[in-house]
Order: sequence, then structure tokens, then C-alpha cells
Amino acid sequence: MLSAIFKKEQHAQAVPESTSTGLWQLAMRRLKRDRIAMFSLLVVLFYLLLLLLSMSGFIAKDWNKEVAVSYAPPSFISAAPVPAVSGEEQEAESVVLPVNPVDPLKEVIAELNAEIAAEQSMGGSIDYYGVTDPLAEDMHVINQQLGGQLMDQDSELKQSLIFGADKWGQDVLQKTIKGAETSILVGLVAALVAVIIGTVLGALAGYFGGWVDDLLNWFYNVFTSIPYLLLVLAIAAVLQQKGILSIILILGLTGWTGVFRLVRAEYMKHTAREYVLAAKAIGVSNLRRMFVHIFPNVSHIALVQMSILVVAFIKSEVILSFLGFGVPIGVVSWGSMLNEAQSELILGKWWQLAAASIAMAILVTAFSMFTDALRDALDPKLK
Repeated sequence: MLSAIFKKEQHAQAVPESTSTGLWQLAMRRLKRDRIAMFSLLVVLFYLLLLLLSMSGFIAKDWNKEVAVSYAPPSFISAAPVPAVSGEEQEAESVVLPVNPVDPLKEVIAELNAEIAAEQSMGGSIDYYGVTDPLAEDMHVINQQLGGQLMDQDSELKQSLIFGADKWGQDVLQKTIKGAETSILVGLVAALVAVIIGTVLGALAGYFGGWVDDLLNWFYNVFTSIPYLLLVLAIAAVLQQKGILSIILILGLTGWTGVFRLVRAEYMKHTAREYVLAAKAIGVSNLRRMFVHIFPNVSHIALVQMSILVVAFIKSEVILSFLGFGVPIGVVSWGSMLNEAQSELILGKWWQLAAASIAMAILVTAFSMFTDALRDALDPKLK
């Protein structure tokens, strides 16, 4: 008897237990094998790191500070401001009045001018027959202070400007980083709002069916029948305010329709599955069956749709800025930078357009490629 039990234990130790691999584990394995997906993920994480650093004030804190002359071109050293003028240059540039040949005081004036020049070159005050001129002494102090201020300003303005400066002398690189904070924040929060609305409405329609499904489908058809641009303008007119919160609400309230359609179909399919029927048989509530039992099996669809909407909403923010419903004055985003670049292109100033376009193109491309890889990794039909 003991030998039989010992043999069974040895056999159990020799044969490893077979455990089923979950959906997310399989997806992570597929993503790790895809080098393009991992590189795209690193780019997205880099932009998210810039977002956190910008929000915390570690970088791009003084993006609206004037650091160069207007429309300074891209260079590693910005265009220097007007330098301080020395005393010798002021004397050289001063206007010399013509001398009257019949002036009886000509010689006296010449002697006084010579004495004044000698006193100014020595840095002291002017003495007329033992009397000190206080005005000349004050002017000398003012000239020294003004020259020092110009020299300090010159040392502050000499810094690296890889993407040049805009109309107000602001660093375009810092504006691009600060604009990334606004655009990415709008894209992420608006996509989250749209996914929450679409998931909740799709779950209600697909789980309950009947008149609930008919009512929500009618609501869905109303939103999809209106052209997107007119729908955005209508919601913007109702809100009657301009700001980041307004953009998030506009995009979130108009972008949930695609999520609703997919989630509704998945809930209709999972409601008739055995595990849901078993949960219903033991008395589990409808709310728990919807969001505890079914939602984990359809969460990958919501995640993929959210990543798709982030890219779409970042581009939509640019469109809203062109339409006049973008960020308010004093807030910068990629959309507002591209809007400013319209008038700059006429003057041949291309660097703000290039900076915002390159930054947005890199993020959108990386996010799109990662979204495609994530969708393929979460597809159970692909092995």
C-alpha cells in the first residue's frame, strides 16, 4: 500500500501539470516576438514620459518666455540681440554740428568740449571752474547700468534653438514639448470617455436586448446619421465655452459609436455562453454578470478601440483648432502651433510647422503600428 502511494507521488512529480495559458499571456508573447511593436511601444512610452515631465514642471516650464529675436532661424546658437554700445562707439556715431566761422565763442566752446571729453574718458564728473556737474555724473552711472543689463540679456539669449523661435521669440522646441502635453492629454482622456460610454451602452444593449437594445440602437443611428463635422459644431455650440475640457467632451461625446457596435455584438454572443448561464442559475445579479463575468472576456476589444481613438482624437484636436474650437489663448498644443504656422509659411518661416508636424507624425505612426500589433496579438484566431 505504501509502495503504491510512493509510486503515485513519483509519477506526479515526473509529469508536470499542464496549465492553460491565458489570453493576455499569449498576447504578451506575441508582442515580444514583434520587434516593430516593441519599438513602437518604446516610442509611445517616451512620449508619455515627456507628458509626465512637462506636467510636473521639470521640462518646458518656461515655454512662453522670450528667449530670442522674432522668427529666429533654427541653429545651435540663437540670433543675438542688439549688443550694448560702448562709449567710443557712441562718440563715433554722434552727430557733429558744423562750426560757425564767425562765432566769437568758437575757441571757448572748443576748449570746453575738450575738457568734457577728457573728463568723460577718465570716468569722472565734469568740473567747470571748480563746480561739479551732477547731471553728467548721473548719466555716467545710467550708462554703466544700461550696458550691464544689455550684457546680461545677451548672455541669457545665447542658447541652443534647434527648431528656432516663433513670432514672439519663444523657443519652438519647448512649445512642441508643451504642445505634446496638451494634445496627448486630450487624446487619452477623450478616448477614455468615449470607451466608457460605448462600453456601458454596448453592454446594456447586448445583454438585455429587447426594447433596451432597440432604444440604444436608435440612439446610435441618430449619432451616426449626422455628419461628424456638423455633430462636433452642434455639441460645441451647446457647450458655449472654449478650453481643454470642452475639447475632451466634444470628442468623447461623438467618438463612442464604434466602441458601442463592437461591444454590443460581443455581449450578445457571450450572454448565451455556458458560464453566464451557470452564473444566472446560482443567482448572480445582472450587474455582476455583465461586468465581472463577461467584461474580462471582451476587455481586449475596448483596449484596442481606445488605442485607435487616441490616435484619431489627437488628429481631431488639430481640426478643432483650425475651426476655432481648440485650446484657449495662453495654452499651446500641436493644433494651435499648426494654426500659427499658416501665416508664418507666407513669410517663409517653416520651422514651427516642421516641429509640430514631425512630433505628431512620429507619435501617430508609433501608436498606429502598436495598435495594429496589439489587435493581432489579441486575436484568438491568429497563432
